[in-house]
Amino acid sequence: MEYMTVKAVRRSETGKRAAKRLRKTGTLPAVMYNSRGEAVSLAVNEKEFTKVWRNTTRTTLITLFVDDAEVGNAFIKATEYNIVADKNLHVDFHVIDMNKILKKRMKVRFSGTPSGVREGGHLVNHVPQIEIQCLPKDLPVRIETDISGLGVGATLRVKDLALGEGVQVLTDAETPLLSVAAGS
Repeated sequence: MEYMTVKAVRRSETGKRAAKRLRKTGTLPAVMYNSRGEAVSLAVNEKEFTKVWRNTTRTTLITLFVDDAEVGNAFIKATEYNIVADKNLHVDFHVIDMNKILKKRMKVRFSGTPSGVREGGHLVNHVPQIEIQCLPKDLPVRIETDISGLGVGATLRVKDLALGEGVQVLTDAETPLLSVAAGS
């Protein structure tokens, strides 16, 4: 798995005024939380962070460097985004323990058009996401499956997903994700 990197520096000033001063210089205020919940105030380059942010999902691991020293792997936990200005205003990182199993709820994405829909049936969505657990290194960036082979009356179930080595599905294997019902 390839990791993206984000470089940050520690900051001592906090609060609204300090955050505004940072943003004026093209720097984002940030907070890094470790696995014990302890927080450290950081500052990251806004343009460099946005390049990374636009190419990640909630499950993309990022290698975080603070003051030129590698801190570890992290998720982007949350961002504050100004849609009018098209800029990030704040970011929270969650540094994780790579040897600790994670539980995540992930949305299942579907690609293709089911053959049953082309034959006049209609698609019925049942469950939009599943729960999985695995080590961070095995966490899929996204779960996607091709549904073009589903005919009328067919059902795609959790057990039909190919998730890769090291990923354990916690959602019941017989749970239907979607089906193709006959047209009326």
